[in-house]
Amino acid sequence: MNLDNIPTVKGATHSTKRVGRGEGNGHGKTCGRGHNGQKSRSGGSIRVGFEGGQMPLYRKLPRRGFNNFNFRTRMQSVNVGELARLEGNEVNRASLIAAGLIRDNQEGIKLLGDGEVEKAFSVAVDKVSASAKAKIEAAGGTITQAAPAPEATEAVSEEAPES
Repeated sequence: MNLDNIPTVKGATHSTKRVGRGEGNGHGKTCGRGHNGQKSRSGGSIRVGFEGGQMPLYRKLPRRGFNNFNFRTRMQSVNVGELARLEGNEVNRASLIAAGLIRDNQEGIKLLGDGEVEKAFSVAVDKVSASAKAKIEAAGGTITQAAPAPEATEAVSEEAPES
């Protein structure tokens, strides 16, 4: 058996539906489209949400809410159980990138509380969940607010006008 003669599994392939080839096969004449109307014509489809000229439901209902998608703050999450993979007891952007726990980009870092902490860590990240904070401090560690990523500070300083 070669790649060019592998048989298909029985029932895996279906023959093409041949329409408009006589009444004998049940799909002749109107080809399963019924009689007249827009949907019987070639290219005769109506757009999604069109209700025949009646005011569509999506225009009847008011718009609600707010979406801050373009200005959202992205966070890379790291669980406290993963900190055991780090060399030493310093937890910061450089050590997390070196250990392969986060990617090197401008996103913030949030420490989450899944897992257990075996030793005291000195943590410097952007955000910390309440459970992660409790576990780090119970193990004798400290938590400080991290300095922003170097790429982010460079971008801000380039935009600032010279005085």
